[in-house]
Amino acid sequence: MRCFCLLFFALLLASATIALGYKEDPELKQCKHQCEAQKQFSEEKIRTCVQRCEDYVREKQRREHGGGSTTFFEEEDDDLNRRSPIERLRECTKGCDRSQQKERCQSRCQETYEKEKEQYEGGRGGNPVDPEQEYQECRQECRRQYKEGGSRRGTSQERCEERCQEELRERQREQPGRREGGGNMYEGREREEEEEQQKQQGRGNNPYVFEERHFFTGMETQHGRLRILPKFTDRSKLLKGIENYRVAILEAEPQTFIVPNHWDAHTVIFVANGRGAVSLMRQERRESFNIKQGDVFRINAGTTAYLINRDSNQKLVLAKLLQPVNTPGQFQAFFGAGGENPESFYTAFSNEILEAAFNTKRDRLQRLFGQQKQGVIIKASEEQVRAMSHHEEGGIWPFGGESKGTFNLYDQRPIHSNEYGQLFEVDSSQFRQLRDLDIAVSLANITQGAMIAPHYNSKSTKITVVVDGEGYFEMACPHISQSQSSRDGRQQQHGAGQRGYEKVSSRLKRGTVVVVPAGHPFVAVASNNQNLQLLCFEVNAYNNEKFTLAGRRNVMNQLEREAKELAFGMPAREVDDIFGSQKEEFFFKGPRQQGGRRSDA
Repeated sequence: MRCFCLLFFALLLASATIALGYKEDPELKQCKHQCEAQKQFSEEKIRTCVQRCEDYVREKQRREHGGGSTTFFEEEDDDLNRRSPIERLRECTKGCDRSQQKERCQSRCQETYEKEKEQYEGGRGGNPVDPEQEYQECRQECRRQYKEGGSRRGTSQERCEERCQEELRERQREQPGRREGGGNMYEGREREEEEEQQKQQGRGNNPYVFEERHFFTGMETQHGRLRILPKFTDRSKLLKGIENYRVAILEAEPQTFIVPNHWDAHTVIFVANGRGAVSLMRQERRESFNIKQGDVFRINAGTTAYLINRDSNQKLVLAKLLQPVNTPGQFQAFFGAGGENPESFYTAFSNEILEAAFNTKRDRLQRLFGQQKQGVIIKASEEQVRAMSHHEEGGIWPFGGESKGTFNLYDQRPIHSNEYGQLFEVDSSQFRQLRDLDIAVSLANITQGAMIAPHYNSKSTKITVVVDGEGYFEMACPHISQSQSSRDGRQQQHGAGQRGYEKVSSRLKRGTVVVVPAGHPFVAVASNNQNLQLLCFEVNAYNNEKFTLAGRRNVMNQLEREAKELAFGMPAREVDDIFGSQKEEFFFKGPRQQGGRRSDA
């Protein structure tokens, strides 16, 4: 009995000691104080903040005591232990958003994460989880949090998924053996690219094609949504040349209003469907113009803009190419006008700063920045739409020069046109707003059952968005063929200039995005049921040339007679007969129209 009492007293003393240490922890005290100092927090938010502080200190004490002894907090610790370090890091940093010492809080979360990651991987017996598997789990967690929280934080899902991608790259760099085998830096990069392509082919993925499933939702309400493609280099290192470009698709229901915002990215926009009106703000003036299907226009980075769908029946669809100006390949939306949803960036400032800046009482400011809760895309009345739609088509561009705010592709004479299709194009020589971005925009309308000529760009990478219709494409690619040869043990058979080519192909439907690198021969075919419309953003457009490989003006016709015989190993007359058989230019009859059968894409 005496032993039992002594044991009970010892356990009671140990529990009291731990509890006392927990209560008097100075870090916990400071963290709680920061929570309670947030005047804009509701009582529920303050309780959640304090709970996160206690969870953090509890986990810290568990690690300091070796993590193996039973404590009063064992049940909660088990729950924490079941979650991965990246999940706990995300929860920790979320609690830092409103902290007055945000950077210090985030740094503390990162330090904790690094320690937990070592323990997490060590606890798996030196066999950490597959980085790709952890990346997919991380993305799923981002999407789950986004669905629970709605669009309150705007592009929060994108930021979350970008952190997942950064963690994946870090884990891949840490994997042993990635730098083994010697060789110079160039060979190392080449080997990494081969590994990347082997990985892509092993999964059956096409690194040049992006479908609906590859987009994530940046903003969404019942009246519309903004879908965004991840960074191109997240898919394949072969796309490093367009790493600093992003693609987004905005869809807005009839008679809707997009809340004013600005982006840290230049944006080139094509109106794929519908009618709208755009207003752009500068320091002391506003410029507004109507937009319609076929219009191309630009919004500079940092320009506050808002727009409406002024149509009563049609959805407004905008295809956007963004060029970030801060971090390569990453951009953010900034909402000044707003409240809780979208959250206004004004709320990030302290009340004292806001009161002094606006010369206004705190309660009025809290009311101003707490009213809006409907999201980024909201319904507008007919009167409101009418009031914002009285502008002439186009308008005077607010940033200097004589160009109008928009350039309509359909109003121009096509560069190529016949019964099988039309090609419309605009570059900086016609629309000066594209000049400093080095971008051209084109639209190919391929008649049902017809095809566009095999061709390639001399220096432009083409980012193609299917605006309407269905069909398929084929592209000759040496990179995938190289990795295939490496897997088959045939790489030694190929020297410089002797590499084989692989057919990259895929079905096309509305919303599909295809990247066609410079120099890669490409062809697209429309289905027999409807026309195929391809919108192309061409990066590195200055002095680019299109070389057609078949048809009346194909580049092979320029070869000298002797060059043809030497290159093809047959009489020049036969070469000319074959290359001269197609009399059309740029758009032809498709395979089925000519009685041929295409292979499955």
